Amino acid sequence: MADISASFAGLSLRKCIYNASGARSMTPEELAALGNSEAGAILTKSCTLLPREGNPEPRYQDLEWGSLNSMGLPNLGYEKYIELSPELKKYGKPVFASVSGLSLEDNMKIIEAMNASEFDAVELNLSCPNIPGKPQVGYDFEDTEKYLEEISAICRKPLGLKLPPYFDFAHFEQMAGIIKKFRVRFLSCINAIGNALVIDSEKEIVIIKPKGGFGGLGGRYIKPAALANVRKFHELLPDIPIIGVGGIFTGRDVFEFVLAGATAVQLGTVLMQEGTSCFGRVARELEEIMDKKGYPSLERFRGKLKVIE
Repeated sequence: MADISASFAGLSLRKCIYNASGARSMTPEELAALGNSEAGAILTKSCTLLPREGNPEPRYQDLEWGSLNSMGLPNLGYEKYIELSPELKKYGKPVFASVSGLSLEDNMKIIEAMNASEFDAVELNLSCPNIPGKPQVGYDFEDTEKYLEEISAICRKPLGLKLPPYFDFAHFEQMAGIIKKFRVRFLSCINAIGNALVIDSEKEIVIIKPKGGFGGLGGRYIKPAALANVRKFHELLPDIPIIGVGGIFTGRDVFEFVLAGATAVQLGTVLMQEGTSCFGRVARELEEIMDKKGYPSLERFRGKLKVIE
């Protein structure tokens, strides 16, 4: 059977497939389910300084090819996740904390506290809201550099970044140039495509309540954009592992992300729709593809996407 293990940031995953931070990863029960599943790692819900209830319902809806959400960062607060970290380590797989403070100061306080926790690494969410009137941090390159300068100076855990989707080569290059200045150990690409709008034409109404119906688009709709982000950052930052996120439902999807350069992948919408059984199913499908193609490990085809000459 093909080897689908992965290693990055000094950590080893028996399987290269685990959860995205927004999906079924908030409560102790959900995190325990991830621990008991075939996921290769556990990633917490993005945490803030204080617990948050999030946006009013309905704030998540499944769609034919994916999902739309405007969750509003519901979470238990960073102190609760630190408290849970020793228990999560008992599952024998890497445990990641997703950090999404509402300001630079919040993020620094959370990450300083994470240094003394049992978490193996931190995924800093740069695709979350900033102050009113400004873009999310990952779209403000000046702010991104300021965040990384301050946070990398205090973070003693391996630091990864959760990035928003980029659509212009100049933006890829600008972000890559900033990342090169700091000791970033991995990138997770991409977060949902922001501010999408889905309409129920029968009822002539939007399908979620927050923000007048605007929300983050996930699932199969965003897979081509996610593949493009993985590919471009792999080209620009070949020494930094990329975690592929966005529209991964099958083993074939994982195969394509690894071919584009991903070291591992995260499952979001499919985890919401299918539950934790998705990890074993997707892993088996990936192994079958690799066996059929004669690839004994992910390294044999990672980043080896062909182009038309």
